[in-house]
Amino acid sequence: MKKDDLIKSASKLKQPSAEAITEFSSKSDSMVNMINERLSRRNDIVQLIGEGNIEMMADNHHNHMRFMISLFNDYNPVVFTETVLWVFRAYRTHGFKLTYWPAQLDNWVDIFKKELTKDCYNQIYPFYNWMIVNNPIFAGVSDQTISDDLNPSIGRHE
Repeated sequence: MKKDDLIKSASKLKQPSAEAITEFSSKSDSMVNMINERLSRRNDIVQLIGEGNIEMMADNHHNHMRFMISLFNDYNPVVFTETVLWVFRAYRTHGFKLTYWPAQLDNWVDIFKKELTKDCYNQIYPFYNWMIVNNPIFAGVSDQTISDDLNPSIGRHE
């Protein structure tokens, strides 16, 4: 699967209702605090994010929440896909491992189940499920991009 396939699959996601977005947004700060606390307590956190990256992880969670709220307000599957791929590339260059994203996403989903109403959860969950299901594809596409960036002459014809 390639980036275009990711965009096509993301196009099937439905923008959450204004009510769901309002609820999600109103609970965002407390949910960010919850995920930061949960992941910081993990015994394997250094293996997931690299040495000295706790603050970067916390910033990522805060930025993630802000991005998702913005995305929900004006859903664009291209922006969603491109941003997730950028995050994979950027954070991996800082020492984050591929195993971080499943751990993070599973924890977000668990928090959402507990903190959001059923209706809000049902509208938000498909976006997180899409990220979870496509995690291996993001890894592969970002691996190729990282490789192309490190070896710009490989695979390019002039």
